Amino acid sequence: MKAQAIAKLRYLRTSPRKVRLLIDLIRGLKVEEAIAQLENSQKDASRPVLKLLKSAVANAVHNDGLDENTLIVKTTFVDKGPMLKRWMPRAMGRASAIHKHTSHVTLILEGEVKEGKKKIKKEKVKVEENKEVKNENKKNVKKTTVKKTIKKESKK
Repeated sequence: MKAQAIAKLRYLRTSPRKVRLLIDLIRGLKVEEAIAQLENSQKDASRPVLKLLKSAVANAVHNDGLDENTLIVKTTFVDKGPMLKRWMPRAMGRASAIHKHTSHVTLILEGEVKEGKKKIKKEKVKVEENKEVKNENKKNVKKTTVKKTIKKESKK
C-alpha cells in the first residue's frame, strides 16, 4: 500500500527562481539519488533543500511508518513568499528599491508502508458521567443572596 509524506520549508531567504533550479533536478528521483544530487550541487540553496529532504524522510519513516528504501520524491514545488523591501541610497539624494525574495518549498514523498507498522488511530473513549449525582448535588446547594442597603444621610 502506498502512502505519502509531506514536508514544507517556509520563508526561505532565497529567490524562488534559484530554488526551482534544484527542485527540478530531484523531482521523480529515489531519495538516495536525490540526496546525492543535492550533496554534490554547488548552489547555495542546496543546503536548506537537502535539510528539508532529510526531514521529510525522517517524518515518513517515523510518523507514517513508510519504508525508507522505497521512498521517491513524487512532487516538488516552490511558491513565492513575502518580499522584503529595502532601500539603497543613490546619487543626488535618490533611493532605489531592493526586493529580497523569499520562498516556500514543498516536498511530497511517496513510498510503501512497512508490513509490521501500520498507522493506528487512537480512539477517544467517552466517560459516562452520572447525571443523577449531579442533580442531587444541585438540589442540596442553597444559594444565599446578600442585599446591601445604603442609608441615605439627610442634611438639615
